[in-house]
Amino acid sequence: MKFGKIMMNGIFKENPTFRLLIGMCPTLAVTTAAINGLGMGLSTAAVLIGSNAVIALLKDVIPSKIRIPAFVVVIASFVTILGMLLKAYVPALDKSLGLFIPLIVVNCIILARAESFASKNGVISSIADGLGMGLGFTLALTILASIRELLGAGSIFAISIMGSAYEPAIIMILPPGAFLTLGLLLGLINKLTEKTQ
Repeated sequence: MKFGKIMMNGIFKENPTFRLLIGMCPTLAVTTAAINGLGMGLSTAAVLIGSNAVIALLKDVIPSKIRIPAFVVVIASFVTILGMLLKAYVPALDKSLGLFIPLIVVNCIILARAESFASKNGVISSIADGLGMGLGFTLALTILASIRELLGAGSIFAISIMGSAYEPAIIMILPPGAFLTLGLLLGLINKLTEKTQ
């Protein structure tokens, strides 16, 4: 497959959030603000790209009996580096995302792509897959978070959109708002894509 086709597959056809429904824990937990969704998505994308590349490089060297623990070590290394960079350069985002940054290690999107794609394909294709899945996840989290922030606080990326007279729907920044918004988005996407399938 070509680089672009693999990448676009992760953004649209196999979007981790809207099509595969994986990575739901951070999807529902950190999407209270658009900046959190964007930050979590880009953080996950960086780990996906790096771990996919390294796993594709080492796939012939890692014994099959220990492949999952080996994948976790590779992923954990990238998450540790990412965590240090966030603490050093973007401490506000690091504080906002909190525990969910270290939990990227066990994010099923990353483990699934390591097992199903990177361990069976070359480095360039694996980078394309990581980039596509990462951008797809980022897009999904940012859309979900933007809707929740707009309805729950009247702003997007902390920029007031609705004005001071707006009465925010507080439920949208609470857990039920995450489930409600995700469910409505999934229904909309399924309705829009059923005609093209």
